[in-house]
Amino acid sequence: MRSIISLLLATLLLTACGGEEFQDLQDFVKNSGADMRGKVEPPPDIKPYEPMSYDNSAGLPDPFKPRKPEVKNVGGGGLNQPDLNRPKQELEEFPLEGLKMIGYLQRAGVGYAVIRSPDSKVHRVKTGNYMGLNFGQIISVTETELRLKEMVQDGAGDWSERESSLQLVE
Repeated sequence: MRSIISLLLATLLLTACGGEEFQDLQDFVKNSGADMRGKVEPPPDIKPYEPMSYDNSAGLPDPFKPRKPEVKNVGGGGLNQPDLNRPKQELEEFPLEGLKMIGYLQRAGVGYAVIRSPDSKVHRVKTGNYMGLNFGQIISVTETELRLKEMVQDGAGDWSERESSLQLVE
């Protein structure tokens, strides 16, 4: 019993020694944020939504419809205009990206490229033939490549040349 009493007395003495040594610090922390108030700025004024009418009467194009640039026929179609009245060849109905060079032939000293079209038909072409959607005329055929000159029209109606090629697909 004596040991329990001595233990209680020791605990009581230790708690009595705690005192209010840090009371001033506790008061400072408690009161330091009392007069601080956060300020939140009001949200900006919200303007009401005004729908935009895309009619042709305002002169604005409809952004949801595909547009083609207006072609000006200045002086008969612009510079470097290809022959638009020439009969189209069979491979001119396909874009170049859909055509594949799958082989090469040589007959009587003339090189021919073997082309597979998107409809899975096989065609034989040589220098001077046309293919692709941009009036592409073949300018050379080698064992590994077919080069052609295309005519493309800009927004002003002028025609310009560009070179393209098809590589042999193995």
